[in-house]
Amino acid sequence: MCIPEPKTIWWDEGLWLIDQTQLPDKLVPLKIESIRQLVVAIQSLSVRGAPALGAAGAYSIALAAERSHATNAFDMIAELEMAADMIRNSRPTAINLSWGVDRALQAARGGESTEEIREAALRSAEGIAEEDIRVNRAIGKNGAKLLEDGDTILTHCNAGRLACVGWGTALGVVRSAVEAGKKIQVYACETRPLHQGSRLTAWELAEDKIPVTLICESMSGSLMRRGKIDKVIVGADRITRDVVFNKIGTYNHAVLAKHHKVPFYVAAPLSTFDRINGEEDIIIEERDPEEICTLAGVRLAPLGINVYNPAFDATPLELVSALITEKGVFRPPLMPPI
Repeated sequence: MCIPEPKTIWWDEGLWLIDQTQLPDKLVPLKIESIRQLVVAIQSLSVRGAPALGAAGAYSIALAAERSHATNAFDMIAELEMAADMIRNSRPTAINLSWGVDRALQAARGGESTEEIREAALRSAEGIAEEDIRVNRAIGKNGAKLLEDGDTILTHCNAGRLACVGWGTALGVVRSAVEAGKKIQVYACETRPLHQGSRLTAWELAEDKIPVTLICESMSGSLMRRGKIDKVIVGADRITRDVVFNKIGTYNHAVLAKHHKVPFYVAAPLSTFDRINGEEDIIIEERDPEEICTLAGVRLAPLGINVYNPAFDATPLELVSALITEKGVFRPPLMPPI
């Protein structure tokens, strides 16, 4: 089975990305004209997913260099550093965003003229984007070995090609298994608060003609109890020495999987691993309360009600059966090499 390979973010005489807020109704490319516009795109989740944010971070430096009117290298680097701070602060939990920013900024600092800086920043960003697809292909190949022909997979949020430059991490494992000839079907959780499972994951799998059934996340335990789920595979926004940060609700699935003896896998590139910090060191982003109080402009909750709306939760590594990376599969407490 041959599966197409479109990109989520790319450079074509400027920075372009798929506006994920328009899916599943419209597949719309959005041109990014400024750093401020990119910050809005990141915060509104027009572009999202750890690997895609890594590329967006790198491209932000290329964009800032392209838009700069600085006449010397010193002033241009100063502008790029200001842009880097803006992008890093736009979403604090996902480590790949700052990783991409820092990698492209370091490359830009090697330029001795404004033109060399522009070329170095763009070359670095393009390299990160191409590397992402290769890495995700390797993750998929390694993870596909864990899936049996006929397996039913539960996934949460969206860790497919829309969350990356291409191919995907958790869904990349599924796609690789299908490409290898295995029959796989998927239960996709709708994933509150922004329905990234129903809007994005279900759309991706339907586009790839991989059988998918949409559920609300509170159904996963019932399905596991009835023996309907063989494995759980999710992505990650940051993996520290003790926990996996992923979309809110991931922890619930991990606890249920442990109880029902269902393998719980996390698929993520090495760039998502944070070897310095632990759970207590990481800021968890909180989203606008209106995201769960309204739907398509219709109010679902009383005005003035208290709302707690974190974007992520933390799953202890002892609940994780294995970490699927481009360097292989590692079972905690064993961690992949840097």
